Amino acid sequence: MGYPEFIKSDINYWLQGFRFSTTIKIRFSETDAYGHVNNVSYFTYFEQARLDYLEHLGLVDELMKSPNNLIVTANLECHYLSQLHYGQLIDVYVRIARMGKSSFDLEYAIKDKKKGILAAVGKGTIVHINKQTGKSEALPAFIKEKIVEYEKIN
Repeated sequence: MGYPEFIKSDINYWLQGFRFSTTIKIRFSETDAYGHVNNVSYFTYFEQARLDYLEHLGLVDELMKSPNNLIVTANLECHYLSQLHYGQLIDVYVRIARMGKSSFDLEYAIKDKKKGILAAVGKGTIVHINKQTGKSEALPAFIKEKIVEYEKIN
C-alpha cells in the first residue's frame, strides 16, 4: 500500500518533521465487532491531538474566551495503513503543514507506541471564522505568531 500524495518525501523524512505528539490508550468503545479500532475513531484521535497541540501552543484558552474568534474543521481525511486494537497505546503526531490567510492545513500520523508501526496518516484544513458573522476572516496575529514560532515557519 502506498502513501497518499501529500507525503511528498520519504516517509521517515516526513515523520521527522513532527515536533508534537500526544499519547492515547485505545478504549473498548472505539473498537468494532471485528475487534479492531473502528474507522471513525481515527478522526477522534486526530481531534484529540489537534486540541492538545493547540493547548500546547496556548491557543485554546484565548480562542474560548474570544467573542469573535472561532476555528472550525473544513475538511479532514484519513489513510489507514495498519490495524489498531483495544488497549494499545498510540502516539498521534500533528503539525501545521501550511498556513494561509484565513486557514491552515494540518498533517497527522498515528503510530503504535510499542512497535513503532505507522497505523494511519491524515490531513485536514482548519478555517478561522468570525463568531458574529459566521464568515471566514484572516487568522488573527496571535494565532499566526504562536504557530510560526513553534513550527519555525518562514
